Amino acid sequence: MRMTQHSTKTPQFFLTSPSPCPYLHGELERKVFTHLVGEKAPELNDMLTQGGFRRSQNIAYRPACETCRACVSVRILTDEFQPTKNMRRLSKLNSDLIGTESVGEPSSEQYSLFREYLDSRHKNGGMSDMTVLDYAMMVEDTHVETKIIEYRRRGPDSFVSGKGEGPLVAVALSDRMSDGYSMVYSFFDPQELRRSLGTWMILDHIERTRQAGLPHVYLGYWVEGSRKMEYKTRFRPQEHLHANGWELYED
Repeated sequence: MRMTQHSTKTPQFFLTSPSPCPYLHGELERKVFTHLVGEKAPELNDMLTQGGFRRSQNIAYRPACETCRACVSVRILTDEFQPTKNMRRLSKLNSDLIGTESVGEPSSEQYSLFREYLDSRHKNGGMSDMTVLDYAMMVEDTHVETKIIEYRRRGPDSFVSGKGEGPLVAVALSDRMSDGYSMVYSFFDPQELRRSLGTWMILDHIERTRQAGLPHVYLGYWVEGSRKMEYKTRFRPQEHLHANGWELYED
């Protein structure tokens, strides 16, 4: 691990050693990262996210691979977003759900759903061995404005309370930033396949961001040719970050 020198008033950046890329077979990945701590962490997180970084707990990172530039940062333009016919169908299908946004606090109910989701969808993934303590750290270890959005079925009082009833159906961990939301991680009931909850939670974030008068929803990285990432380009219009800055994405 190599450290880049900075003054004490600026963040220090570190570089990881090469490791196998989780998205492209045969490639090696490296990341540059810094710590998000202290009272300036929200401001720094905004700046770095707008510059192509992602947050994981109190770390902001971005790819710094030596021979590959496949990872591209993606953000949706919420004011101009137009849902497809299938997205409108999903919104109608999930109209019986409501999301309650609160300060990021973990719960045993969240972890149970998280565990069920991992065991069903990502059994051999890098997060598959996460304990309840690991999950709590993922939610709580943050110095920025992190939100938990819990999705449940609407009840008779939901119109007044803004809260759902019954068991958790889905959960999103997101950062509220000066220009929108950055979706950090989301998971859902794997038995509810017909609802396409991963797509629907992005649609919900677009609407939340729009109602807040903010322009962007950040989706993290898109890798052309990776099937895991294909869904991200369905939300148009969107911008991709390149060497010359954010540019409108077109096929």
